[in-house]
Amino acid sequence: MMAHEGLRDGLPVAGYRPQSQQAIDTVNEFKDVEERLLRAIDLLRDDVDGEQYDQRWLAIARTTLEQGFMALNRAVFRPARIKLPGDAK
Repeated sequence: MMAHEGLRDGLPVAGYRPQSQQAIDTVNEFKDVEERLLRAIDLLRDDVDGEQYDQRWLAIARTTLEQGFMALNRAVFRPARIKLPGDAK
């Protein structure tokens, strides 16, 4: 659904705004890269090559990658702060 000319409605989540197709495509590209990296970590976690890896550091790597991509996606989508009941108008 289009919100404004050339923009798509934002997520139905407070603070998200309409997005351009370019922004959506950019985030989708980042999601693809993120998924490929997470699957590589999954292979190490599941010990598919017979090696033993430090599971603690794999968990840290996974969490850090997820946080990094979340920050990257937020940089593109730029969600806003929201008003709460009782805030000054």
